[in-house]
Amino acid sequence: MQIGMLGLGRMGANMARRLMQDGHECVVFDRNENAVQELQKEGAAGSDDLKHFVEQLQQPRAIWMMVPAAVVDSVIADIQPLLQADDVLIDGGNSWFKDDIRRGDSLQESGIHYLDVGTSGGVWGLERGYCLMIGGDNSAVERLDSVFASLAPGMGDIERTGGREGDPSPSEQGYLHCGPGGAGHFVKMVHNGIEYGIMAAYAEGFNILQHANAGDAEHVADAETSPLANPRDYQFNIDTAEVAEVWRRGSVVASWLLDLSAISLKNSPQLSEFSGRVSDSGEGRWTSMAAIETGAPAHVLTAALFNRFNSRGEADFGDKLLSAMRFQFGGHHEKKD
Repeated sequence: MQIGMLGLGRMGANMARRLMQDGHECVVFDRNENAVQELQKEGAAGSDDLKHFVEQLQQPRAIWMMVPAAVVDSVIADIQPLLQADDVLIDGGNSWFKDDIRRGDSLQESGIHYLDVGTSGGVWGLERGYCLMIGGDNSAVERLDSVFASLAPGMGDIERTGGREGDPSPSEQGYLHCGPGGAGHFVKMVHNGIEYGIMAAYAEGFNILQHANAGDAEHVADAETSPLANPRDYQFNIDTAEVAEVWRRGSVVASWLLDLSAISLKNSPQLSEFSGRVSDSGEGRWTSMAAIETGAPAHVLTAALFNRFNSRGEADFGDKLLSAMRFQFGGHHEKKD
């Protein structure tokens, strides 16, 4: 099948490569000419500008946008005048599902199909495949089934869930039509909220392991620090890289995120090249907002989001006020490390 890939960043370029490897014809465009040229060398049809990009696609066209959520509206505004009824426009980035509903309604007035496809797989997707969570109308989703199947991981070596029989369903192959417009990104939003929570749990757990030798440190008795009751209890020099490795095998907390943590700890046990500043690209916030709006408790996911805010110094002023209040009511001076 022919498909246009608009946006050739960390994921878009590799998605085009995976599609071409499975026999699809890709027309590509990016403002970065070097990114276009690299894929041309590998067999893609390159484009000089957006008009040329659209003209190379056969009707009805299928165009996959892989651009940041902040620029999706501007990209749609630029490309919509070049499209015709029955074309399909796909947003594979991390847009807010409410924006998808609005965009889908607007494009439908021109007869253009809009699909929101939450895409998980990151920089490993070329090799492993991409988990796809799809929202939009049935006809457009069915038309692009071969594209979704090529991008998805397939069955692989994962055992089938007990009770599933017959031909593998799309979900067993790594892609799912979740519902109408917005449903794909809604599922991906919650997926990323869960990701925040899992990552925070690993980070907190390994941080406790890293502090298991606190009893070996010299502790100065003062009024500003709660003393370690029994230093003998915390004199373990635990190799966190080896713990990550052993947990990968047979443990109930094994996962791909743990695999990636093991790689990081093996390469750099103290993680000294990282500052600990953790960004959030929006999905965790949207998940928490959805939880509030629907009345669904999300204690862990929301705490993980707030922890990311802390990592960026967003709590600094509040922490200073805490210190100021302690000084005012008790004359407590800040302890200098």
